Amino acid sequence: MIKFIELLGNSFIKVLKGLGEFTLFQFEVLKLMFIPPYRIKQLLYQIMFMGYGSLGVILLTSFFTGLVEAVQLYNGFHKFGVEDFMGYTIFVSVVKELGPVFAALMVVSRGISAYAAELGSMRVTEQIDALEVMAVNSKHYLIVPRILATTISLPFLILFFDMIANVGAYLISVYSLDVNGYAYLDNIRQFGSISDINEGIVKGIVFGYIISAIGTFIGYNTRGGAKGVGQSTTKAVVLSSISIFVADYVISTFYLLF
Repeated sequence: MIKFIELLGNSFIKVLKGLGEFTLFQFEVLKLMFIPPYRIKQLLYQIMFMGYGSLGVILLTSFFTGLVEAVQLYNGFHKFGVEDFMGYTIFVSVVKELGPVFAALMVVSRGISAYAAELGSMRVTEQIDALEVMAVNSKHYLIVPRILATTISLPFLILFFDMIANVGAYLISVYSLDVNGYAYLDNIRQFGSISDINEGIVKGIVFGYIISAIGTFIGYNTRGGAKGVGQSTTKAVVLSSISIFVADYVISTFYLLF
């Protein structure tokens, strides 16, 4: 019993210590965002990597998400003879929830894992130490462009996800499930609003910052050689994915209450 309490206490202290180090790290990074030099070249490169480079996986994921949701909703709506209301239901679920969450998870699996692995490799091979020796602020050079690029790119990836998913859902609903196309679109025009899309964009900005902050922090503080790089990559993906669902709940609750 005593050993269990000791283990629980040590784990709690370790978590608090990690949160403290992460918070101090982010304060320093936020301050560096407003201090020159503004590394535009590195920022654009990371936007190309994170944004443009993720279009392919977002395209496939979003299209099949729209198809699956249309098929599943049709099974339920058809029982009550209200297939015409599928349009708005799919639209609002995609732009508010599925788009932001799925797009962020795809970015985590493709981009944040790469950030953690790349920074971890640079740490264990002492490349980050070499930057510091050359009087280059490694956080300013390596961390700031990656966080800004993810925060900028993810909202646009979410909008792209929303568009493709809704197009896929419309196509299969109208041309395969024989839903009335005019009624499908009319319900979206009647009940949908810009605020629905805005909520998804806000989630994209928040998700983008959180997952990039976690991935870069873990990668930057990697220890233990090649094994440590693998552990950091896994840890970054797991923690980033969990943080998406936690942040999604918090933001959705905020919009519901206010």
